[in-house]
Amino acid sequence: MEEVRSSSLLRSTIINLMVDFYMKTILTGIRSNSVLTIGNYLGALLPMVRLANKHSKDSQINIFVPDLHSIIADIDGDLQSNVIRTLKYYLAAGLEINENVHIYRQSYVPAHSELCWILNCVATMGETSRMIQYKEKSKGQESCNVGIFDYPILMAADILLYDAAYVPIGEDQFQHIELTRNLAMRFNNRFGEIFTVPVKTEDQVKFMEVSEGIRIRDLLNPEKKMSKSTKAENSKIMLDDEPEKAAKKIMSATTDSLGKVKFDMFNQPGISNLLQIEALINDVPLQDVIGAWAGETRYGELKKKVAESVFNMLTDFQAKMAEISDEQIYKLLEDGEIYANKVANAKLLEAQKAFGLR
Repeated sequence: MEEVRSSSLLRSTIINLMVDFYMKTILTGIRSNSVLTIGNYLGALLPMVRLANKHSKDSQINIFVPDLHSIIADIDGDLQSNVIRTLKYYLAAGLEINENVHIYRQSYVPAHSELCWILNCVATMGETSRMIQYKEKSKGQESCNVGIFDYPILMAADILLYDAAYVPIGEDQFQHIELTRNLAMRFNNRFGEIFTVPVKTEDQVKFMEVSEGIRIRDLLNPEKKMSKSTKAENSKIMLDDEPEKAAKKIMSATTDSLGKVKFDMFNQPGISNLLQIEALINDVPLQDVIGAWAGETRYGELKKKVAESVFNMLTDFQAKMAEISDEQIYKLLEDGEIYANKVANAKLLEAQKAFGLR
C-alpha cells in the first residue's frame, strides 16, 4: 500500500512539473504615480485583463505593481494608497482571480533589484542611451536621475525573472522589449540557456489581438498621446472623473474640417482616436466600428455615441471600484508575493551562479 501511495505521489509530482514547464508566462505592470487616464485603462489595463481572463487556465498570469519604477518620477499623493487603487482597477475592470493569476509588488521581491544590477553589467551605455523614453524625459533638463536612464534594465529584470514570453505593452514600450530580448540573448550566449527570450514586438502585438500598439490620443491635441501630466484638463479623461464631466470632454474633442468619418491616424487623428475609444470600450473589433461609421459626415453624431459609451463605462467602473475592499487586495498581495519570491529567487540564483556569485 505504501508503494502504491509513493508511486501515485511521484506520478502526481511529475504531472505538476510538466504542467508548470509547458505553461507560458504572461507578465504586465502599470505604474502607480497617480490616478490613471482612460488612455491607460483602454490602452494597457483593459486589454491585459481580457487577455488574462482568456489565458489564465493555461498560462501563468503575473500582474505586478512596478513601485520601484514609480519613484523615478513625482508621485501624486501617497504611493501605498496608489498601489492599492491600481490593483482595484484590475478587479473593477473584470479580472478573474484563480490559482494561475499572481498579483505582487515589485519592491517586495528583492530579486528584481538584484538581477537589474547583474543585467547592468551585461548592457552597454550606448544601447541604453538610445532609448527614446530616456531621450524624451531628459530632453531640455540640466540633469535627470539615474533611474530614468536605467529603468529599461530594471524592466528587463522584471520580465526575465519569470521566463515571461509575452509582455502586453503600449507601443511606447516596444523599444524596451527589444532591449530585453537583446540582453537575454547576450546573457544566454555567454552562459547557456538561462533566460527565456520574450517574443518579438510584432508577435507581442498579434498576441494582444490588436492591429497595432494601442495609443489613446490627447483629446485637444490628437497628435500626442493622452497623458495624465498634461495641464489642460479637457485633454484627458481620468478614471475618477465624474461620468457627465467626461462625456463633455468627448464632445469638445478636437477633430478636423474634412467632414468624413474615416480611420486615418496620420490625416485624421482626432476622429481616429474617437473610433478607437468606441471600439475598445465596447470590446468590438476596430474594423467593425470603422465600417459602422463609414460614409458618415456629421462628427457630432460620432461624438455623442462615444460620449455615451464613456459615460456608461465610467459609471459602471466607479461603482465596482467602490465595492472592492483594501483587505481583498492585501490578501491577493500576500499570496502573490510568496509565489513571486519563490520563482524569482530561483531564476536569480541561476544568474548569480553564471557570474560566479554563488
